[in-house]
Amino acid sequence: MARILAALAAGILFGLGLALGGMTDPAVVLGFLDIAGAWNPSLAFVMGAGVVITFFGYRLTMARGRPLLAPNFQLPTRKDIDPALVGGAAIFGVGWGLAGYCPGAAVSSAVSGSLDVFALLAAMLVGMAIVRFARR
Repeated sequence: MARILAALAAGILFGLGLALGGMTDPAVVLGFLDIAGAWNPSLAFVMGAGVVITFFGYRLTMARGRPLLAPNFQLPTRKDIDPALVGGAAIFGVGWGLAGYCPGAAVSSAVSGSLDVFALLAAMLVGMAIVRFARR
């Protein structure tokens, strides 16, 4: 139960960070991608802050030797770049650019009740189900 509550708290903190940073507004994201027009650099600052916090957070966490709520860390071991990784990154980027939402911001924006957000979340879930089915 503690792990579920910790995951919920982390998700809420992440969602609040996205909302406070303005990343739940697709106009902010699309403004960042509009380099030749009315460019909005705020997404770069939010990403930069996330990278800095993650840099120091990983060092502090890994220095502990083990996580608080698990017997050991579960870190990825693969280092190769395969077509699935490239394809998934491309689909993510195109979807983000077209909709103005990354998956985290879309979930955070669901509280707005916007039909656009729910359509995006439904399409995202269908896409995830298709990939799972195709891998089997």
